[in-house]
Amino acid sequence: MSSFDFAMTVAVGSIIATTILSDSVNLTYGIIGLSMVYLLQSVAAFFRRYQWFRRMIDNEPTMVTYGHVLLRENRSAVKVIEGDIRSKLRQVKAVIFETTGVLVVLHSDSSDAIEEWILKDVQR
Repeated sequence: MSSFDFAMTVAVGSIIATTILSDSVNLTYGIIGLSMVYLLQSVAAFFRRYQWFRRMIDNEPTMVTYGHVLLRENRSAVKVIEGDIRSKLRQVKAVIFETTGVLVVLHSDSSDAIEEWILKDVQR
């Protein structure tokens, strides 16, 4: 789910809740609001066929570590703090920040010791 999809989901929930709970919003306005969100989602789905539009509204997988190197510029670009990365790491080759906001760990086959900086904020 991209950031755009998440925002549309929250908008739908908000419109439904407001329509049900508010005396100042009648059912007609709620239906119009949901129709507009659905139309916007449909337009976005159509334009996702084009690379320029996907780059504009979808996240792009970004490598945030490689081997023992923390790629600070990439980490800053995707706004992930170092502690979040360390909490996901064990023995890895790389960590990639996926489009869904999940950190994916590519594990190493070696039996090398875990680097100390990975365990920096882990209670022992």
